[in-house]
Amino acid sequence: MTITNSSTIDLLRYRMQSVAIGNLAIRHTLEWETVPSLKIYFGEVQAIEGNALAFTTPAIEAALVHCRALLEFLGLSATNDKTLTQRNTARKDDIVIEHFSGRTGQLRKITVSEATAPYAGDPVEAEHAFAYVIHTTNKGLAHNTSGFSKSAEASQLIEIAFRGVHSLMVNHFYTPLGMPPPEYEIKTRRRDA
Repeated sequence: MTITNSSTIDLLRYRMQSVAIGNLAIRHTLEWETVPSLKIYFGEVQAIEGNALAFTTPAIEAALVHCRALLEFLGLSATNDKTLTQRNTARKDDIVIEHFSGRTGQLRKITVSEATAPYAGDPVEAEHAFAYVIHTTNKGLAHNTSGFSKSAEASQLIEIAFRGVHSLMVNHFYTPLGMPPPEYEIKTRRRDA
């Protein structure tokens, strides 16, 4: 089956933008020694106040779900022992990269080595990051299980995966289709404390 449905392309763009917001949130949390306060304005009216976790926690959790969906779309999965692997099959109603055809023919699911190749650091770290996102989403967010334990390096791994999934989508989906990747960077202002 070949997909040309624009709503699918829109969903993928939405997922990438959600991951970008989560990446912004996780990068902020990595900079904090203490959680800062938060004020949200709708127009010129302050509507919400509290601490910054009111933004970062749900943004990161939503991005984890979307990052997992993109990784699985690209053809990746994780085993129960948190090892990254290539997805065996897709469910009948899943939309996966193999459903798309580009300038050079039918797209294919990526391998673990292709997934880790763009990472500038140790490929094992990238592999662990992608597997951690899939495992965390499955065992820590989507279900209440005893199989989930937060890694001491969780924030670093999540940030690596959030960055990496963008490169993978560009290299293995948008570029082969001859499509420009969506604008995903969130505009922010750095505030010095």
